[in-house]
Amino acid sequence: MLLVLRSAAEQGFIYSLVALALYLSYRTLDIADLTTDGTFTLGCAISATMTLAGHPLLGLVLAIAAGAAAGGVTAVLQTKLGVPSILAGIITMTGLYSVNLAAMGSKSNLPMLKEENVFSMAQALFGSAYKLVVAGVFAAVCAVLLGLFLRTRLGLSIRATGDNRDMVSASSINPALMTTVGLCVANALTGLSGALLAQYQKFSDIGLGTGMVVIGLASLIIGEVVVGRGGILRGVLAAVIGAVVYRIIIALALSSSVDANWIKFFSAVIVAIAIAYPTVKEKVLFYQKRRREAKKYAQH
Repeated sequence: MLLVLRSAAEQGFIYSLVALALYLSYRTLDIADLTTDGTFTLGCAISATMTLAGHPLLGLVLAIAAGAAAGGVTAVLQTKLGVPSILAGIITMTGLYSVNLAAMGSKSNLPMLKEENVFSMAQALFGSAYKLVVAGVFAAVCAVLLGLFLRTRLGLSIRATGDNRDMVSASSINPALMTTVGLCVANALTGLSGALLAQYQKFSDIGLGTGMVVIGLASLIIGEVVVGRGGILRGVLAAVIGAVVYRIIIALALSSSVDANWIKFFSAVIVAIAIAYPTVKEKVLFYQKRRREAKKYAQH
């Protein structure tokens, strides 16, 4: 059981980068960015290809750059061509399928079982916990950097764009530029997450990004239920903690003989419950209050 929990934590830290990306795009910019699915696979593909070529660290850097470029394409479709945000993400995600196949040499799966990667490089330093340490360091560094970025002048402008685009336009801030920067940063994080996962599990597959938006949202919303909403610190903590909790829930479900084919359905249910939780809680409190008031009137 301890090994199962440690593996879940390792994967949780890796997937937390997707949750951080969605915190920026979904929570901060108020954009449902469906590019995430394609960008995650893009990071996997580039990371695997470069690792097989003997350059795992360069693979991470290129995955970040490619992710940012994918986010830029989605942003241009939205801000310059007037494509609705959801449709823009779908268009980019669809186009990335072919790009991802090309990045993997027209193969749907790339194994790299014997290749050195960023995790194996750290094995001599950290012993049996090397994967947990590496994944945790990447998650911590990305969370801190995102938190600091959102406190800069540029970050404040991005947050203001998500809150009220009309006010931002009247304040001589370019909302199109802020949207572009935000989506580029978000998809760069997603690309890095995919790159790390490919090296963690030592293979890349064309279908790895399927449902990544759901997984990221589930992680973020679970984290917000645990940590609460409000402020940048809570936001980045919710993304990281929620991703780890989500992976632990999935690991426990798998260890209890749940059919792996139902994991995506299970993820969707978790998202639905987490999203509905605040509304259900509010309604329950409202009806409890009405019942108390009705009892008071009855007693009088």
